Amino acid sequence: MEGKISDIDYINEVKDNVLSVNQKELSRLYEELKSADCIITYGSGRSLCSATIGTSQMAKMKKNPKIVVSPEDPGFPGSGMLDAAPELEKRYEKILLFVNSGGGTSEDPKEVCAELGRYIEETNSEKFSMGLITSKPNSPIAQIVRRHGRVMRLSGRKKREVRNEYRKTGIMGDIFELSSLSLIHMMAEALHENGSADLVFELLGEEFPKIGEAVDDIVGANEYDAAINILERRNDVFLGGRGTSDEVAKMTAIRLTHVKSPLGDNVYRARGVNTPHPRAGDFQILISYSGETESVLRWCQDFRRDSGIVFSITANEGSRLDKTSNYRIILEEEVEPGRPRRFYMRTAFVLSPLPVKLIERLEERGLLLPEYVLHFYHSTIE
Repeated sequence: MEGKISDIDYINEVKDNVLSVNQKELSRLYEELKSADCIITYGSGRSLCSATIGTSQMAKMKKNPKIVVSPEDPGFPGSGMLDAAPELEKRYEKILLFVNSGGGTSEDPKEVCAELGRYIEETNSEKFSMGLITSKPNSPIAQIVRRHGRVMRLSGRKKREVRNEYRKTGIMGDIFELSSLSLIHMMAEALHENGSADLVFELLGEEFPKIGEAVDDIVGANEYDAAINILERRNDVFLGGRGTSDEVAKMTAIRLTHVKSPLGDNVYRARGVNTPHPRAGDFQILISYSGETESVLRWCQDFRRDSGIVFSITANEGSRLDKTSNYRIILEEEVEPGRPRRFYMRTAFVLSPLPVKLIERLEERGLLLPEYVLHFYHSTIE
């Protein structure tokens, strides 16, 4: 598929990068996912969110479902892979450690891969394998994974002389994170249909024009502009959802933190362990496929009662969350129960330009945020 799908350049680069992955590498990684009955999803920061959004759909499939766990889960059977591996072997026949890491250097995923590699070599276990999506096929993590599984290269942001043109480049790892998210989600859909890796490309070719249209329509809408107007004020931001929606909220929260922190503002997860009471004028972004999740609806009602402003994203126009919010985005999707939902992937794409648009607005006001400042705040939270 050639040509632009969006007026935002980095969204087009996401499409180009995903559709140019090596078909053999994709097929080999896909077959590892297909044969696994247990998938251990891992990564760092937004890359972990991208992987979790996709693999969570594999766990919820009516047909060919997978058991999906993470070393971050409180019920993970060990403090590390060396502790967990013997127990996992007792429970499952084929276990895949599936890692998403753009740079391939993040310490936590590297340690988990190294521990599992050591276990495989010491026990000669044939139940474990590894899979990695990365932009750096010669990175430390890739070198470990290649000895015990499959590495697929997925391009991230290209190096450019001109920096800080975020509409063209995205912010830091945006391109890789959205690329890997869309790829993993479509692998989930192909697995649900028991299809081949070729089906992944077919589904991506069908979906990307819809993503581009949704991004352009929503980013240009009055509701989105209203969100930017609120975000440029001195206020705190709260984001939340339940289940997979919360992973999308975390992705957005991480990036908004990079922009709001230099302003002296804070970004929180709704109902997190350190989440303070909102103040009048604070801003909350809530995500819910149905718009009827009771806890999310209660967060909205409580926030509005405290004179906060709520911006919601749902797939259900006329839902209680839609009606209770100050501002809303509707990403309509009708999916039969047990099929992977594209709502979460589409929501991540639609929210991705929000920090970019906020930076552009701040620049109009005379405040520049060069990327080295964003990198500083990135290093303090991931």
